[in-house]
Amino acid sequence: MLYLDLFQALHAHQVRYLLVGGLAMNLHGVPRMTMDVDLVLAMDEANLDHFIDCAKSLGLVPLAPVPLSALKDPAQRKDWFEQKHMLAFGLQNTNARVPVMVDILIAPQVDIQQAFERSLSRDLNGLPIALACIEDMIALKTNTGRAQDESDIEHLERIRER
Repeated sequence: MLYLDLFQALHAHQVRYLLVGGLAMNLHGVPRMTMDVDLVLAMDEANLDHFIDCAKSLGLVPLAPVPLSALKDPAQRKDWFEQKHMLAFGLQNTNARVPVMVDILIAPQVDIQQAFERSLSRDLNGLPIALACIEDMIALKTNTGRAQDESDIEHLERIRER
């Protein structure tokens, strides 16, 4: 499964998402290597149902020993975040020649509705990609304790200043 397959499936299943992480950095003009696709989803039940159908169609399975449907449980997501310090729900297509990792942020530190309103649309081979804006990217990467995120913030702030 290539990235384009993922975005085509998200579009076909009408999943409301924002691209964040390394691929989003690339689309903002910052060259960055990444091995996964990071997404923020609208966490309402209907959208999560669309996403679960999408994931199943691509053969994506959770890395953790939990069913994919566990993503729909707000109490479970809260427990993962607060008790296990889990930031993302990881999925992988294990049947592909080159497996693709997809991480769903389970407790993004932005107002998701406002983030959707501020999002940018980028064209990828004729397909619209919903991209988190620079301000939301910075908010998502602030206080993570990861050196990569600190570096990303510096790059994003330079772009914002232009």
